[in-house]
Amino acid sequence: MRTKIQLTGRFIVGFFWKVIKASNLCKSFGAVDALKHVSFEIKPGELVGLLGPNGAGKTTTMRLLTGYYKPTKGQIEIDGVALHNNLKQIKKTVGYLPESGAMYHDMLVSDYLSFIAGSFELEPNEITSGIDYAVQATGIGKYFNAPISYLSKGYKQRVCLAATLTHNPSILILDEPTSGLDPNQIIEIQNLIKELAKEKTIILSTHILSEIENIAQRAIIISDGEIVLDSPLEKLNELSRGGYKIHVRIKGSHPESAETLKNIFTEPHETVSLISTSEQETVIILQSPAHHGERVYRAAVEKGWILRELYAEKESLEDVFRDLTRGKK
Repeated sequence: MRTKIQLTGRFIVGFFWKVIKASNLCKSFGAVDALKHVSFEIKPGELVGLLGPNGAGKTTTMRLLTGYYKPTKGQIEIDGVALHNNLKQIKKTVGYLPESGAMYHDMLVSDYLSFIAGSFELEPNEITSGIDYAVQATGIGKYFNAPISYLSKGYKQRVCLAATLTHNPSILILDEPTSGLDPNQIIEIQNLIKELAKEKTIILSTHILSEIENIAQRAIIISDGEIVLDSPLEKLNELSRGGYKIHVRIKGSHPESAETLKNIFTEPHETVSLISTSEQETVIILQSPAHHGERVYRAAVEKGWILRELYAEKESLEDVFRDLTRGKK
């Protein structure tokens, strides 16, 4: 059974007059429950990463927040206004970048941005100023009159992002914004998002932990349609800094060794896993909040085990992420 971890403390910037609030969100597709009782709040100025493995429910959450899906149960408020009662009004506040942005590759960048800006029912002067802002913010000025098909994938993504900015929204919802980009392009888009975060509230989804570490202030980790952790980044780092993995290799077959060590490591956050056992050797991995290798060594001496290997390594953020999304914590 997965345990939900809620860590106190949030990184809050700016005033409290804009907020995303999701309350008890559920979304079902037939017999499949894609989202299960998800609740969170995002304060103004926060850059929040929605993190999880593929199929965890990230895109479903994004589509609910933008009104593309209607929740089976629960409610979403943006700026204190119920989303589905005021969808047209709220869409003027929110910019949405879907995972696979729809683009017309035979159009010029300028025409495409004009087309998108026009869909928000802006006045002509608002369209002009909105496009100017979007072009400057995303750095696509030199390609403004170029066909979209001419652009690299990185610049096509910039154009998609520019399209979400033409109505100058205060909230950005970005679904996998660096998906499919090369390492240099990823860094460019991440830097661009960090710049936008200086004046906007942003929630972005990804399955890449390092991306959240690089740009976000807070992580919401979702697995199998449920939130398993909601934490500022500094608190998330504390989870990894306190833990160790102890690797043990014992000569010969000792299937009882795991049970022996379980009697030593008895705290709820300490786990003992028998990885394999054969006539040649037995492999065990222990997770502990401190380096307890000496306790393993003493147990081995008492039992007469011949240790082939015994070492400890600090648990990384990747380990924390895997454990949470596999439901081991």
